[in-house]
Amino acid sequence: MPEGDTVWQSAKRLHDALAGQPLTRFDLRVPRFATADLTGRTVLDVTPRGKHLLTRFEGGLTLHSHLRMEGSWRVFGAGERWHGGPAHQIRAILGTGSRTAVGYRLPVLELLRTADEDSVVGHLGPDLLGPDWDADTALANLLADPSRAVGEALLDQRNLAGIGNVYKSELAFLARVTPWLPVGELPDDVPARLLRTAHRLLEANKNTFDRRTTAPGSPAGARLHVYGRGGLPCPRCGTAIRRAEQGDGRDERVTYWCPACQSGPTRTAPGTDRGNGHRPTD
Repeated sequence: MPEGDTVWQSAKRLHDALAGQPLTRFDLRVPRFATADLTGRTVLDVTPRGKHLLTRFEGGLTLHSHLRMEGSWRVFGAGERWHGGPAHQIRAILGTGSRTAVGYRLPVLELLRTADEDSVVGHLGPDLLGPDWDADTALANLLADPSRAVGEALLDQRNLAGIGNVYKSELAFLARVTPWLPVGELPDDVPARLLRTAHRLLEANKNTFDRRTTAPGSPAGARLHVYGRGGLPCPRCGTAIRRAEQGDGRDERVTYWCPACQSGPTRTAPGTDRGNGHRPTD
């Protein structure tokens, strides 16, 4: 699943293409909303909330979408050939006189009243890229369960919204702790520092568009410290980076760490340390 900066970028592309324009085409290819027609209504804005996208229309309606693992929104100019997948994977088409936004493989797509947006995003913690980012509230959420592994706590969008598996692994590396260390065992200054670093990194990367980096100036030339680099040398100490799954057994998330630079418990089991192979995560 995409990181918060990726969703922010998708929202910006959609907003720049559609906002302020009346719809000339509106097509939702999901059974529940297949008959909905907002043609003629003006797109007011497209706003990211954590990893959710809210496209608002005049008349008090919002289209809520979530990309999860496979979804994407593409924007095309008039006459431009659509690309992003076969036609049967298209779930939404929002067209104006000059641009068309096409949603491919969207697993979450629903039309609701704008007044009811909290029913789909109200559970989220402070948004790292939102105008209402509140570090104190996010810190209190993070510390609420001292026994929880820091990696799982960072991924929980109810604590703070926007961190995915890439940033989870990178933040733990920068803090020199393993993602399995319980939050309550972090040194006193580390939780607040983790949140400051997370905010700084997402802000720095929200306009990079597919060139995310957490390791500027790395002598190894890598854009990331550990994520996706299983088996390669740690940029800090040269030890081989390891990879394992992290989670509660139902929702395992791939994790990368340096066994020498990062202190704390780890998870190692047969078949979990396999180099660079990984699957997308939230």
